Amino acid sequence: MKKFNKLRMRETLISYCFLAPVLIFFIMFVLVPMGMGIVTSFFKYTMTEFTFIGFENYVAMFKDSVFLRSLVNTLIIVVGSVPVVVAFSLFVASQTYERKAFARSFFRCVFFLPVVTGTVAVTVVWKWIYDPLSGIMNFVLKDAMGVIDQNIMWLGDKKYALGAIIVILLTTAVGQPIILYIASMGNIDKSLVEAAQVDGATKFQVFWSIKWPALLPTTLYIVVITTINSFQCFSLIQLLTSGGPNYSTTTLMYYLYEKAFRLSEYGYANTIGVFLAVMIGIISFAQFKLLGNDVEY
Repeated sequence: MKKFNKLRMRETLISYCFLAPVLIFFIMFVLVPMGMGIVTSFFKYTMTEFTFIGFENYVAMFKDSVFLRSLVNTLIIVVGSVPVVVAFSLFVASQTYERKAFARSFFRCVFFLPVVTGTVAVTVVWKWIYDPLSGIMNFVLKDAMGVIDQNIMWLGDKKYALGAIIVILLTTAVGQPIILYIASMGNIDKSLVEAAQVDGATKFQVFWSIKWPALLPTTLYIVVITTINSFQCFSLIQLLTSGGPNYSTTTLMYYLYEKAFRLSEYGYANTIGVFLAVMIGIISFAQFKLLGNDVEY
């Protein structure tokens, strides 16, 4: 018994030794910064001042018109992108899965390519597409289709700028969900599908009664991850619009960056970060409650 306990203790010690580098990294670069962010959100923390002010940053945050505008913009991005990403990914995956192996591989590569392409490269392409003078978007809509009468400044007009950002976000967000859905469809019991078809079930009945329950765990993961990524939309804003025009594309992440690294208001920026983290946590919890009841873990 003593030998067994010593052996188990030795194995546990060795396991923790292997885990130590990751644990140290996680503690030093995740937990400690998180704790510092929460603590300093109660301080007036700038380049020259570090004074405890309690909840004043939180009160000022909800009185800040730019913060409220960035919150609305962020919610618009989330509401406008997450359902579209899930629905479009599911549709494309279901259509692609029915194709032959070569076609499946080809379409998976096409839709996943923007995911592995650098953000700067994607931004340069879309900046040319949206160019008001020589961009292909205006050429197609005005000259080829006659939908618009004059060129539109897609990124310079507050009526269109946020929608243009959402379109770019959609093109870069559907790649991973499509791959996940195709992989998940391969795990559906084909005998159940064939039995339902023999009994005269329609395609919709087969999908709703057999395929959809099997795809729920994947759907839950995609919804949560896509929501988190949408809340953290930053790089596209920074590279294309810098939050303009007139804060029409400013998101919470970009406003946090602006407060911290341009205005050096670190305490206020951490307050925005804490608020964003809490909001993401609440929404993710709600999504687990709504979609996770029927998921078998």
